[in-house]
Amino acid sequence: MTHDPTNINTADLPYRIAVLCYLRDAQGRQLMLHRSKAPNRGLYSPIGGKLEPTTGESPHQCAVREIYEETGMQLNVSEVRMSGLVAETAYEGAGHWLMFLFEVNRAVNHTEIASMQFDEGDLEWVEADRVGELPLPDTDRLIIWPLVQKYRGGFFACDIDCRTDPLTWTVHESINVN
Repeated sequence: MTHDPTNINTADLPYRIAVLCYLRDAQGRQLMLHRSKAPNRGLYSPIGGKLEPTTGESPHQCAVREIYEETGMQLNVSEVRMSGLVAETAYEGAGHWLMFLFEVNRAVNHTEIASMQFDEGDLEWVEADRVGELPLPDTDRLIIWPLVQKYRGGFFACDIDCRTDPLTWTVHESINVN
């Protein structure tokens, strides 16, 4: 099903809050999930998932939980740091997303990953300079991944408008430590 991104009534769209988690090994490779389930079936993404609003879960707690659920790694909140904030308006015409991006603040040892396969797909270590060549959602390929790379170790806040073709985005604030 195709949709016309310029003809979306955003008033009735649901709002979702999620985390994306960027884990790197000592060689700088990025842990990516080749998704076998919606959303983004068949595409690659960092691990992550939706925040549990009914429990009062914080974004940091959500990142630690999602990392555990998808890798088996038990991290403390002190081992993750917020590296970005992305607001997507009308993603695929189906909903708005507020995504907190996190980096694990140390290299991940491959033996810490309990299994490279689970019900949501297969995990793969990918060279950072190859991530953009993978089949990624458009917002990740065009906007989020380049910003993650540019502001690694720092921070950025970005709004993405998915109602426009091509997509438009604005970085509202950033800290670059590179």
